[in-house]
Amino acid sequence: MSAPVNWPKAIQPLLKKYQSTKHPLEYKNPYQLLVMVVLSAQDSDRHINQIAPAFFKSFPNMTALSKATEAAIAEQISDVRNFGNKAKWLSEIAGAIKKDAAIPMELEALTALKGIGRKSANVILRESGRPAQGVIVDLHVVRVAPRLGIATGTDPKKIEKQIMDVLPQKDWDAGMAISFLGRELCRPTNPKCEICLMHTVCAFYNSQ
Repeated sequence: MSAPVNWPKAIQPLLKKYQSTKHPLEYKNPYQLLVMVVLSAQDSDRHINQIAPAFFKSFPNMTALSKATEAAIAEQISDVRNFGNKAKWLSEIAGAIKKDAAIPMELEALTALKGIGRKSANVILRESGRPAQGVIVDLHVVRVAPRLGIATGTDPKKIEKQIMDVLPQKDWDAGMAISFLGRELCRPTNPKCEICLMHTVCAFYNSQ
């Protein structure tokens, strides 16, 4: 039986590789980031990047969005998955926050907003340069973390807790790093194990 992995040490190369890599959503400020994070749930970052310029031309800031009707918001995002609920959530968020400067930067306050779960809140905090208050667990992390062996199961909340339990808080950006690894190398089929910088500690690779 192989020795247990020292994850705080083993994760360092991955953190170093992706530490300054920006999230794939092409936002310009916290307002745009918040909106795009809500829109991207169950949709692709690429698609949201495509529709965002027109959306932000219509609603350039939180104040403009707060004055828009739910129907006007829905019209702008009609080809986004689950657009009806997302229009409602954005209308409620804007009505509560009203201006860009009032966007909260605490995990609890962000997750209290409609349409923003822990993953979305963690993305907003990371991209805003705030210290991690949790671990980003998206679809890529749900696939890759169990492959690596740093977590087990398929429940995002349980995976997040497992990663938080084995890594110090300063290394909680590992979630986004694992996500980038999943986007680039650790694909659902035909993962590029031979060129992956994590293969020496990866449970999947070492079980082959």
